[in-house]
Amino acid sequence: MASQGIRALQCPMLQAIYEIPAMSMPPHVQEHDQIVLFDGVCKLCNGWSKFLIKYDNDCRFKLCSVQSKEGQEILCWFGMPTDTYETMLLVQGNRAYVKSEAFLIIIGQLRRPWSYLSLFRYIHKSLRNWIYDRIALNRYFLFGKYDSCVLPAEKDKKRFIDSM
Repeated sequence: MASQGIRALQCPMLQAIYEIPAMSMPPHVQEHDQIVLFDGVCKLCNGWSKFLIKYDNDCRFKLCSVQSKEGQEILCWFGMPTDTYETMLLVQGNRAYVKSEAFLIIIGQLRRPWSYLSLFRYIHKSLRNWIYDRIALNRYFLFGKYDSCVLPAEKDKKRFIDSM
C-alpha cells in the first residue's frame, strides 16, 4: 500500500510496481518537455513522426514510441493501456492530451500554414474525436503496419527519448 504523498503504480506489461511521488513528473519527462507518444509499428503514426521532425523547426517536440521501455513507463504513469494503442498521446510536463486535442495542440505550435489547422478546435470535441477514432481504429487497414518499430535516421535520433 502506498503511503501518503506516494502513489503505487503497477504496470503489467513491464512486470513492475513503481512508487512515484504523487506530484512528480512522469518518467523520462522534464517539466517543460512536450513528448509525442506514437505507435511505432503504424505506418500512419511513423509518417506523423517524420512530419513533426520535418516541420517542427523549433524542435519543440520530442518523440517516443509507445512500444519502447520509456513509452511503456510513461503510459503506465498516466494509467493508459500498454498493450493497445488507440490514440497518440501528447505529454506536456505532468499533463497528457489524447486524440484530437493532442493533434490540435501540436499542429497549433507548428509554423504556418500548418498552424491554421488548429482552427478545427472550434468543431465540437465529440465530433473531432469521432473522426479521430475512425482513422485511429482503421489505421493499420488504411495505411499498413510494420513488423517492428522503425528506427529513426541517425540525424533524427536526438529527437527521440527512447533507446530504440
